[in-house]
Amino acid sequence: MIFAIGFIRTYLAEDKLKRWMSAGGLWGNGVAALFGAITPFCSCSSIPIFISLLKAGVPLGVTFSFLITSPIINEYLVILMANKFGMPITIAYVMSGLLIGTIAGAVLGRMKLERFLEKDITASAPQNKQVIAHTFTSRLRFGFYEALNVFRQIWLWVLVGVAIGAAIHNYVPQETIHRLMEATGIFSVPIATLLGVPMYGSCAAIVPVAVVLFEKGIPLGTALAFMMAMAALSLPEAIMLRRTMRLPLIALFFGITTLAIILTGYLLNQLAGIL
Repeated sequence: MIFAIGFIRTYLAEDKLKRWMSAGGLWGNGVAALFGAITPFCSCSSIPIFISLLKAGVPLGVTFSFLITSPIINEYLVILMANKFGMPITIAYVMSGLLIGTIAGAVLGRMKLERFLEKDITASAPQNKQVIAHTFTSRLRFGFYEALNVFRQIWLWVLVGVAIGAAIHNYVPQETIHRLMEATGIFSVPIATLLGVPMYGSCAAIVPVAVVLFEKGIPLGTALAFMMAMAALSLPEAIMLRRTMRLPLIALFFGITTLAIILTGYLLNQLAGIL
């Protein structure tokens, strides 16, 4: 995917790409969120694409919209949810995921946090509008070296993150989670979200967990908030992101996204009766 994006970038003038992704208020965030929704990546797999977008000069807030939405929504998730929950709930979930990515990315973008990116990431962003005349071979070469460069930068962080994720991947104590959510009443949504953050797994792997929680009486929005948090925010992801940004920015990203998921969980709980 990094190779493919690098190849496609040679057909787009960098200044036009930046203008297109930045124009119209929430437009760039919405496009990035939609792009994230159609890419079948987990939170960790989305990070190389996130880095590639930053290197292309795409604004930080817009790239965050992609990073948030990509693991929350994908095509096999929609199929699984439609089968387990039905289309009305699935559509509400997809729209909620797009809204979270768009709004959270826009908020982060307005905070002007580029100073917290690692210097080699910001230094590699295009600084001029020079147009390069590419041949087909040079486009392939650009894509190859783009992928190789990103791989060299993050391979160690990927190994560490995946190792931690593998250690906890199969540990989802459903009964304990159910008891905690059931006992916390109105606070079940933030509790479910916070429980999902330290865990690791793709939405496809945790849809059955959300189904079990819902069937045992956990409110719909609470179960889906747990699933969103587990998909979009994870400890391995935080470790990998440390390669590209400093801890204050990681903390803000996790905090704002967590808050957005909590609010969405409450909203879905209110809408559950009509879904």
